[in-house]
Amino acid sequence: MNASSLLVSNQCVVLGRRALQQLRASLERDSGLQVAGYLQEAGFAGGEEMYGAFLTWLKGVYGLDNPAELDAAHLGEVLSRFFSESGWGTLQVTRIAPSVLAFDSPDWSEADRSGTAQYPSCHLTSGLLSDFLGRLADAVVGVMEVECVSRGESRCRFLAGAPDTLQNLYERMSQGLSYGQALGLDGA
Repeated sequence: MNASSLLVSNQCVVLGRRALQQLRASLERDSGLQVAGYLQEAGFAGGEEMYGAFLTWLKGVYGLDNPAELDAAHLGEVLSRFFSESGWGTLQVTRIAPSVLAFDSPDWSEADRSGTAQYPSCHLTSGLLSDFLGRLADAVVGVMEVECVSRGESRCRFLAGAPDTLQNLYERMSQGLSYGQALGLDGA
């Protein structure tokens, strides 16, 4: 399945990286920290259409009607290929804790390469992945970005898990722990 038919069949539009980055920058300038919530909501709203595009792509590329038919050992590889072919960037999926998956990308579309952001800032992606992964898992999934190219880091890292797991992680990070320390990881 080619990209244009995938987009058309799922009512998706192509929006360049620069436009996405400028939208975030303008909203940050005019709305301050509130922009995170606005963009997360917008991303969450787009998760259903992204999931529909994934289902169409999965059928066209792998001949599967249902993501549950995927071998769990290959899910990361399949998601990486889908997001890369959809223009979002390369993606590596890794289980870093029993109940937490990490989604890592050195070239994520939403990230601003200037490296000047104070906080991780791929807010739209956090909402989009939350809804998309929730549909994939048939459960509520929370997503939190903990590293960001926009902040000068080498990758964007999104953590996905149950909302209570991520809330606990956030609270521990608010107390000064790194996400790796909060998860009990060495060298995260």
